[in-house]
Amino acid sequence: MMNSKTQSGLALVIVIWVLSLLTIMAGSFALTTRRETTVISALKDNAETLSVAETGLTIARHMLFLADKDKRWLADGSIYPLQFHGAEIRIRIFSEQGKIDINTADEVLLMKMMGSTSEELDKQQELVAAIIDWRDNDDRVHINGAEKQQYEDAGLAYQPANKDFQIIEEIQMVLGMNDTIFQQIKPLITVYSGNAEVNLKVASEEVLQVLTDSESSDDFSQQEQDNNEIQPTDSVSAELEQTDAEKISNDTDSVYTIISQARFYEDAEVGIRMTITKAVDTNQAGSFQVLDYQQLYQGVSLFSDEMEQFLVIAEDESEQEY
Repeated sequence: MMNSKTQSGLALVIVIWVLSLLTIMAGSFALTTRRETTVISALKDNAETLSVAETGLTIARHMLFLADKDKRWLADGSIYPLQFHGAEIRIRIFSEQGKIDINTADEVLLMKMMGSTSEELDKQQELVAAIIDWRDNDDRVHINGAEKQQYEDAGLAYQPANKDFQIIEEIQMVLGMNDTIFQQIKPLITVYSGNAEVNLKVASEEVLQVLTDSESSDDFSQQEQDNNEIQPTDSVSAELEQTDAEKISNDTDSVYTIISQARFYEDAEVGIRMTITKAVDTNQAGSFQVLDYQQLYQGVSLFSDEMEQFLVIAEDESEQEY
């Protein structure tokens, strides 16, 4: 039998062990609580910032089609800064007419698009041919292109759609395309223009840079020169005398992409991209059809230094308050 001294020692060990176990449990509970609190706080901040970004979209739709043409926002990639209840909002609007339509652009224009990437010329040519093979309605393989057999050889479980791209993200499925290349061409492309050429008057600086930097940009320079040299007839002179902003705003067939990014105290930044077209089947003012809506998880921040060049600042105030 154990003597009293041994029993006391054993009891002390048990007490120490229980106290250690309780300490570990308490620490684990505190850590879990702290993590949950952090997650809840982050979700709350994200929800609030997302709500502010949504407000930016609403303001942009209103400003894009203002009755007063002098106050309308331009859809040429300019960035408009706002202050809203302590949050910063930056809004950028693009006319899809000023982008490269991957459904209608010819091989020359697609090569200019691919020339904006960091890929070698051979890779660019392969991608352009694969893009054309994806969207055409036949199984004939272009030089360096890819049809069903090439996708099978690459171990892919799908084949070219042989029809128009439905959304720009679909181009990521083209054989040879990767996320790095897609992110480089993403600001330049659209599926909503329907035009074989880019409307230079509403093109963003990024698109214009690609067209003017490419080795075969003479065609586009000549296009812009020809547009400027056209002598308008009486029937169209009034239209040509409109400002670019007025032309954009009055074109109900145009499609626009609005990017709204918001942040609180340089933290909890959230962005939304929405593509809209002004409804033509209703007489209700301010009626729009949403073609695409995405929350942005990657891409260039409108608050970055490289975006400062596109910032529009009102003469009488640094940032408009709402």
